[in-house]
Amino acid sequence: MHAPAPPDDAILLRRDAGGVAWLTLNRPAARNALSVGLIAALDSTLQAAAADAAVKVVVIAGNGPAFCAGHDLREMRANPDREATEALFASCAALMTRIVRLPKPVIARVHGIATAAGCQLVASCDLAVAAGTARFATPGVNIGLFCSTPMVALTRAVGRKAAMEMLLTGELIDAARAREIGLINRVVPEVDLDDAVQALAAQIAAKSPLTLAIGKELFHAQAELPLDDAYRLAAAAMTRNMLARDAAEGIDAFLSKRPPVWTGT
Repeated sequence: MHAPAPPDDAILLRRDAGGVAWLTLNRPAARNALSVGLIAALDSTLQAAAADAAVKVVVIAGNGPAFCAGHDLREMRANPDREATEALFASCAALMTRIVRLPKPVIARVHGIATAAGCQLVASCDLAVAAGTARFATPGVNIGLFCSTPMVALTRAVGRKAAMEMLLTGELIDAARAREIGLINRVVPEVDLDDAVQALAAQIAAKSPLTLAIGKELFHAQAELPLDDAYRLAAAAMTRNMLARDAAEGIDAFLSKRPPVWTGT
């Protein structure tokens, strides 16, 4: 089942093709800042994609000159009371957690700037492909607001020294540096960005969806565990995976030198 086409003025666009759901932040005049409405729209659309068997991979992109400039500061200042602020950061944390726990790989397609919560969004995605002109920062320190919630995703994606330098200085880093520290996977010319993301998404979408779901869940779970516990969890996941039909099909196809036919079971 595919989602109906959103109206042209929707703050989030969805396009499905070849097993890939392309979700595009659509607040270009605001540099795709994460307003309360955009956070809610992205969260609910991710839930729908998770339940859609036709979707194998999700891509998050941005419309206009930037990927995402973080939270909507004007909206935050217009409603600065504690209740609204707590609700905003709770909903943003829930969104980032949903990306991590989504049973399908999520790829960030990054151009322009990805700053503050926009950088957090990139760090939360499983993979990220960026244009060579892309820039990244956690600049909250420059306005007296330390990027504490972006820090959670950032420190899980890059080394501590690199993360702390970004958090303490607020400086923009280029795509080459972002790749060097592990924030993104690939850097391509901006004109090739869509093709590069499409090729990566298609490569992943061709795998068994059950295997991808098992692997992604385990990847994040074991990373937080001591070594012995991580191996126990991995062995249990490997056993579950090995007993699944898709694993038997994949092994038989490999031995028979034929393409596998996945059923997701």
